[in-house]
Amino acid sequence: MRVSRKNDLSLRLLEVFGAVMLRRTTVDAAADLGISQPAVSLSIKQLEAQLGFSLFQRRNQRLQPTEEARSLFARVEPILLQLRLVEGHVRELRTGTTGHLRIMATPPLGHSVIPGVLRSFLAERPDVTVDYDIRRMEHVIEEVETGSADIGIALGLERHQAVDVRVLRSDRMMALVPETHPLAGVEAVTPIDCAEHGVIGLDQVSRLGMLLRHAFDTEGVSYRPRVIVRYCHTSAVLASVGIGVSIVDSFTARFMTHHGLVVRPFRPEISIGACLLTQQGAPPSRLLSGFIEKLEQALDAGEDG
Repeated sequence: MRVSRKNDLSLRLLEVFGAVMLRRTTVDAAADLGISQPAVSLSIKQLEAQLGFSLFQRRNQRLQPTEEARSLFARVEPILLQLRLVEGHVRELRTGTTGHLRIMATPPLGHSVIPGVLRSFLAERPDVTVDYDIRRMEHVIEEVETGSADIGIALGLERHQAVDVRVLRSDRMMALVPETHPLAGVEAVTPIDCAEHGVIGLDQVSRLGMLLRHAFDTEGVSYRPRVIVRYCHTSAVLASVGIGVSIVDSFTARFMTHHGLVVRPFRPEISIGACLLTQQGAPPSRLLSGFIEKLEQALDAGEDG
C-alpha cells in the first residue's frame, strides 16, 4: 500500500540546509559541498517552497537562521551525522577496508603461508575482523559449499563438484632430513633412499598420502613407512628428531627449515597445487578479493609467513 505524503523532503536539500546552518554563507557552504554558490541558493529556495516558511534572513553578508530553521536543524543534524557515517562506511566497503571474513585452510598452507598473509592483510585494514580455522580437506569443502566460510585454501584439489576451485600455484613435494643426515648432501631424495633410511608416511586417505605411495609404486619400491602421520607439519617435526625422511609439500618444507632441517627435491617429481575454494556462483567481495590478492603475492614470492 502506498502512503500518500504532501511533502517529500529531499535528503540532498536537507544536506545543503545543514551546510548553510553551519557555515552561514552560501559561498562557504558551496565549498564544503563541492557545488556552486547558485546551486546552494536554489536548493534553499526549493526547500523553503516545500516547507512553506523561510529559513534564513540576510544580515551583514551572512545568513541569519529563523527560529523555524533552528528548530528544524535540531532534528536534521543527527540525520546528517548518520548520513556521513554511512557515506564513510560505503567508502570503506568500496575500497575493501572494513568487514568480516571467514577463512578456512588445510594444515599445510594454514600453518605456513596463511599466517604471514593474514598479518600483512590485517595490518592495512584495522577495521577488518577474521574467523580463521584449520581443518581437514572434507571439512573445508563442506564449510565453503554451505557458505559458512567465505574462502578455503587447500592443496591438491584441482576440481570438485560442490565448490569452485582455482589453482593458484603448483609446486613439487620436497624431502626433509636433519643437517647431519646422510641424505643432506644428495642432489635429490628417491624412494630407494627412503627405503634405506626410513620414511615418515602420510595418511593414505589424504591426497598427498596417495600421491606419495603412488611415487613409490612407480619406482617399484615397497612403501613401508616407519611412522604414519596425518599432517605434513607433524611429519617434518618427526624428521627433525631423526625418525626418518619426511616428504612434504614445498610450503611446509620452507617453513620448517629453521628447525635444523635440510630441504632436498624428491624424485620422481610429485606436483601439487595450492588451490582456492569458493562457493559456486558467489562472486568475491572487495574485501575477499583483497585477501586473495595478498595470498597470490605471497605464493608468487615464495613467502612462508
